[in-house]
Amino acid sequence: MLLAYDHGYEHGPADFDERSVDPAWIMNIADSGYFTGVVCQKGIAARYYDKNKHKVPLIVKLNGKTPFHQEASEEPVSVQNCTVDEALELGATGVGFTIYVGSEFENQMIKEFAKVEREAHEKGLIVIAWMYPRGGHISSDTSPDILSYCARLGLELNSDAIKIKYTGDIDSFRGVVRAAGNTKVFVVGGPKVDIPNDLYRTAYDTLEAGAVGLAIGRNVWQAKNPLEVARRLAGIVYGNEAIKL
Repeated sequence: MLLAYDHGYEHGPADFDERSVDPAWIMNIADSGYFTGVVCQKGIAARYYDKNKHKVPLIVKLNGKTPFHQEASEEPVSVQNCTVDEALELGATGVGFTIYVGSEFENQMIKEFAKVEREAHEKGLIVIAWMYPRGGHISSDTSPDILSYCARLGLELNSDAIKIKYTGDIDSFRGVVRAAGNTKVFVVGGPKVDIPNDLYRTAYDTLEAGAVGLAIGRNVWQAKNPLEVARRLAGIVYGNEAIKL
């Protein structure tokens, strides 16, 4: 399980309450033993992640965009703001990079990703691609055919893992996982759900379809009891090993 906390850059502070606005509080959750990685932008990592203190592996997000370009006529683009060397200096074991597949700017993002992927792999870092279908050419960002294409592109670009949306049912998502080949598939947690059992069912179904795990943020740190949600999810992702935590 990856604990995602790159929302401040992507969404602004609207997703945070008085607890989750504090990155130190998030790092404590990430270091609880339930997570195999914490994802954040370089500023959060530089000020709140201590590679000599925290045990949870760090994944630094290398690009991003603000939420101020959301009009239907605007094509999304996520630009690089952090280098592979900076991520290494911060103690990262992996890097993340968004590609908006279908955007008019997808070639720009693919070009930047190709350089990042080559350099990161040369320096021993894991590379995770956020494969998000968006833009005027995309009819649905949960279409099985479109998500399968995104998954395949992640494999073709030599990603170690991809972070992708769920199609909504096991059978169609199996096709997405097959398209990714031996590139690992993490499913995004998405917006906060009101019924926890819906979250647990989705987690179970995506793993049944072949995903290796979850990249989840708001459904953990917006919860009334984040560690209880993390414990329940860990039980689904890790099986009996979670009981030992």
